[in-house]
Amino acid sequence: MSAFVTGATGFLGGALVARLVAHDAQSIRCLVRASSRATQLEQLAAGKGCVSLVRGSLASPDAALAALDDADVVYHLAAGTGGAAADLFLNTVVASKNLLEAMLRRPRPPKVVLVSSFGVYGTAGLARGALVDEDTPLEPHPERRDLYSQAKLRQEKLFREYRERQGFPLVVVRPGVIYGPGGTPISSRVGLALPGIYLHLGGRNLLPLTYVDNCAEALVVAGERGGTDGQAYNVVDDDLPTCADYLRRYQREVRTLRAVRLPYPVSQALSWLCERYTEHSQGQLPAFFTRYRTATSWGGNRFSNAKLKGLGWQPIVPTDEGLRRTFAALGSSRKV
Repeated sequence: MSAFVTGATGFLGGALVARLVAHDAQSIRCLVRASSRATQLEQLAAGKGCVSLVRGSLASPDAALAALDDADVVYHLAAGTGGAAADLFLNTVVASKNLLEAMLRRPRPPKVVLVSSFGVYGTAGLARGALVDEDTPLEPHPERRDLYSQAKLRQEKLFREYRERQGFPLVVVRPGVIYGPGGTPISSRVGLALPGIYLHLGGRNLLPLTYVDNCAEALVVAGERGGTDGQAYNVVDDDLPTCADYLRRYQREVRTLRAVRLPYPVSQALSWLCERYTEHSQGQLPAFFTRYRTATSWGGNRFSNAKLKGLGWQPIVPTDEGLRRTFAALGSSRKV
């Protein structure tokens, strides 16, 4: 199998390339922007003849086609993660459209494994404790969500629209919270860091973690065994901790935070006050803390990985070991 990986220099991208090597992929082409540092990939390419770096971008269909070559499977990880709305949609949606246009110029389009997100699910209307699986409806009100979730929804819709018209094989993978050494220390599902204080909002909610190597393994399995008709697969690990468990362990093994626990009803009340003040100030203070976003982020759900396990996927790093590695790396970085 020959693979083409976008977003290869990212947190998940590097782990994916390593797992593709472990699965004996014949050829792994990694798209790397000219301005990106790719030290780890360069080292891997120097030691593994199957790995090659392609300097380029998805800035246009022509640029994407030049990098794509003759890959059998495209792992599309490249996406914006923050910044202004225009930049986020440019790097997520426009770049994806350029990749799709390039794919369709080939005589036989490759199979695509698209990395989406749990952010596409419409969880605000679910009851507390409801199960989130692949049958959970997608977000019906994207305008009420954060920009990242809006961009991922549009990206996934774009791939499905092209697949319906052109019929290329597509698998959608939706990870939960990807973590590990080098990743984000604490997910916003646990809480929010404010100047001098940490608002712990997740409480006893389950935290839908997937260790970065486990998520990368899921992508490879989806590429090898996943269906071709746009099937989606959630990625979460087994033995998920609660948000409170994660925060306690972080404070014990990394550093102490001045944390204040806000029960869910209090969070909803504060969200309502924030919305009212936004109206009163005629929008001078944006309603960053809304009841809809609070319900989405901290309403509390259960999560299923049964469909992915049906393909034969199993976590290769247990959750307790993943947490140990993550917090050990965070603790070491603070001592440097």
